[in-house]
Amino acid sequence: MKEKIILHSDANNFFASVECSTNPDLKGKPVAVAGNPEKRTGIILAKNDLAKAKGVKTGEAIWIAQKKCPDLVCVAPHYQLYETVSKQLHEIYLQYTDQVEPMGMDECWLDVTNSVKYLGMNGEEIANDIRQKVKDKLGITVSVGVSFSKLFAKLGSDLKKPDATTILSKQNFKQKTYHLPINDIVGIGKQLNLKLEKINVATVGDFVNLDTNYIAKNFGKVGIELQQKLKGEFDEPVACYFDLAPPKSIGNGTTTITDIIAREDISKVVAFLCEKVADRMTETSYQGSCITVSVKTNNFKVFQHSRTVLPMRSYEEIFSQAMKLLDSFWQYNQHIRSIRVNISTLEKVDKQEQLTFFTMQPDNLSKTLNFVKNKYGSDKIFVASDKASFINRKSDDEQAPH
Repeated sequence: MKEKIILHSDANNFFASVECSTNPDLKGKPVAVAGNPEKRTGIILAKNDLAKAKGVKTGEAIWIAQKKCPDLVCVAPHYQLYETVSKQLHEIYLQYTDQVEPMGMDECWLDVTNSVKYLGMNGEEIANDIRQKVKDKLGITVSVGVSFSKLFAKLGSDLKKPDATTILSKQNFKQKTYHLPINDIVGIGKQLNLKLEKINVATVGDFVNLDTNYIAKNFGKVGIELQQKLKGEFDEPVACYFDLAPPKSIGNGTTTITDIIAREDISKVVAFLCEKVADRMTETSYQGSCITVSVKTNNFKVFQHSRTVLPMRSYEEIFSQAMKLLDSFWQYNQHIRSIRVNISTLEKVDKQEQLTFFTMQPDNLSKTLNFVKNKYGSDKIFVASDKASFINRKSDDEQAPH
């Protein structure tokens, strides 16, 4: 069986790199993409290498970062720009293979096993060609791992940054990775890491050397598969870019500018979020039958409930179900600082419906709103609650995908 050639390409400091590549004034300066303290979102979202060298960390408060790096330049996020550049990255990758599987906006796996012959390049040469092409066309850099599996290709891209190619072959992968912390492995979450710490499993090699029966008993099928992957014995295929699975959910959340407690105020935020969710569901032609509403209080306690309903995607349906669900578990007696509405159990809506004179089509409002917004801007039409002063409204360019 022919050994696979898998690449993992990771855009270095993606958000900050895109900002620097599109704004010449930022060249040579420590830069961080950050939230807005006035809207209670004042944390570091991303930083470039110059800021990282000064100790700036993702997730910390802006004022802490500025104490470490007084000349830090903070810029607002521009998610539409990042999505555009992400698609441009995908277009570059698709020049080499159609087996391109994204992980977030800035990372992708590529299976180039069947591409090396017609490209006339080996895996390392393809990786270097990609790096140069990204640099020339987009003005940012990527680090690429080249290996025989997705797991080790991903580890390879993490080993050397920025703008580097790392090879993890069948001959050297144990030597280069078994000493690494086990939580470097994608998919090792906080809870699993805590369980491993309790049994003194700190490195990749520690986990590989565990007795298989012990793993099966304590970690089940997931643990066995992980051990097989780390031994280089098993791996999943890279998905075809044009056959990617639908999103697991579509949602939107916001931190309010001031705490709110009254049902009327809360319903305005929910309406604002439901409009955003309906817009995306209409644009992507999905409907969903599981709705989840989450609220976070001003002392950071989170309350979340879900309910299965008939498939929906219009603003009116989502808002109605969201408020019914919220009323079923919330007492409106605590101050709220953030709310999120999420729709899951998604299915594509691609069949044509025969309408009659008496038929009410709930999508019409969402489709009309989307048309006007796309043509004239999101500030030209919106639900009435959108103008409530405590709602954290962002420009189109600052809307984070959810």
